[in-house]
Amino acid sequence: MGSWSPTQRMGRPTTLAHTSMIATPHYLATLAGLHVLRDGGNAIDAAIAANAVLTVVYPHQCSLGGDLFCLLWEPYEQRLYALNGSGPAPRGATIDAVQAAGYATMPQRGPWSVTVPGVVGAWEALRSRFGTQTFERLLAPALHFAEHGFPVSPLLHAAIAAHQTLLAQHPPAAAQFLPGGRVPAIGDRLVQPAVAQTLRRISADGAQAFYTGAIAEAIAHTVQQAGGVLTADDLAQYQPEWVEPLRTTYRGVELVELPPNTHGVTAMQLLHILEGYDVATLGWGTPALLHRMLEAKKLAFADRDRYLGDPAYADIPLTRLLDKAYAATLRAQIDQQYAQPMAQRVEPNGDTVYLCVVDREGRAVSLIQSIFSSFGSGLVAEGAGIVLHNRGAAFQLDPASPNALAPGKRPLHTLIPAMLLRDGQPWVVFGTMGAHAQPQIHLQLVTNIVDFGFEPQTALEAPRWVSHPEPEGEVVRLEEGFPSSVADALATLGHRVQWEPRWSSAMGHAHLIMIDRSRGLLLGASDPRAEGYALGE
Repeated sequence: MGSWSPTQRMGRPTTLAHTSMIATPHYLATLAGLHVLRDGGNAIDAAIAANAVLTVVYPHQCSLGGDLFCLLWEPYEQRLYALNGSGPAPRGATIDAVQAAGYATMPQRGPWSVTVPGVVGAWEALRSRFGTQTFERLLAPALHFAEHGFPVSPLLHAAIAAHQTLLAQHPPAAAQFLPGGRVPAIGDRLVQPAVAQTLRRISADGAQAFYTGAIAEAIAHTVQQAGGVLTADDLAQYQPEWVEPLRTTYRGVELVELPPNTHGVTAMQLLHILEGYDVATLGWGTPALLHRMLEAKKLAFADRDRYLGDPAYADIPLTRLLDKAYAATLRAQIDQQYAQPMAQRVEPNGDTVYLCVVDREGRAVSLIQSIFSSFGSGLVAEGAGIVLHNRGAAFQLDPASPNALAPGKRPLHTLIPAMLLRDGQPWVVFGTMGAHAQPQIHLQLVTNIVDFGFEPQTALEAPRWVSHPEPEGEVVRLEEGFPSSVADALATLGHRVQWEPRWSSAMGHAHLIMIDRSRGLLLGASDPRAEGYALGE
């Protein structure tokens, strides 16, 4: 394996700007957000416009039928806001009902995996409180690409090809993504007229058009026809929730994450454990550092699975989990010469989009949106073109679990937008797709920047690892770029290593914007594992 070095030339340069910046995983979304910023819109406006485009051009990773979480720095108030735009299980969704339908575990696809989609309600909450533009303006680029088409990208082509069987099972999905009964080739024009009609209705009437009326009826009908219990009333009652973000420090830098029902606390625990080591002396990418990170991951994720769920239904000991003295007790359990066994709980892969924006006034947005698995539940709302997510697949059918399925309950989420602050002001706005890998990638990005001083694009391009539980135990997915000696050393310590090709999507699509206040400079980075750019001016 070739060995990567932080001193080698980057695959692409860090983007520099003085006024505003946006980074997303698809170039059309980045351009849409940049145009909004140029036209006088703020960071919230640009984020909604870019996210809307992503629901059209990256339908395997996000859609109007998914969930959203957002962190926002409002400069005029000098305050952070956090929005939880995740939706609950239908009122008819119970453990008994799922088991009566013939399932011993929570189904990963299909109608039982569909919870109320939160993204459109979240857009409305963000736009009405902090935005300056109308939905008609913000959704116009997405509407254009849905109505007139866009070139199918390599990653979308690969996703449709990989899930052709799933899509073919549901006629509305097949009609939308397998036109003419075939997988669209790279560069083919993909037109989605039903999505265009849905976007047109939201442009005119806002979130009400999504959660009531024809769109809500189409969503409910599609789920019920497939055997599920989601109703139009479940949709009509949805409201996103403004929440207080979690805060901690890592080597004097403040880290901000989202609270449960998502697992921002898990990323914080990982960094608390690592803070007790001299990370810089251990050295970037060394077996000694990777082993400590991997063992910390097992401990933090065990706590996640033991405690986290919807706080309205579970008593979550956040104070204890975020106590650095508690992190020291976890650190003491790490054997520096031996890999401990990992609980044999299979975690499904997830598809997500992350984007970040900083505007001319210093407003900063860290936004993440998802349908969980690629193409979500595999269901597309008939007549509305909406890919329905499968976030309910994260529920457990064990009544003792804090994440047990219950009517009106939100599932444990993996979406965690984040920021690093210095002197109470945003310094790095960052996040990544990657489902259960997200806290692990946060750990690597923060240590790359704080401990090793990597500049933004280098921090993203550095090879990554992801620890993944499988029925036979832990598997460490190691991206090409680490020396082969690292894999050999990890194997000697008891880790099972599998190589991932360079720029693998399994390593996440991360993006970030660094704010250098002393120079009045924005430094943007976009992950080459995706198809986007960081652009600014």
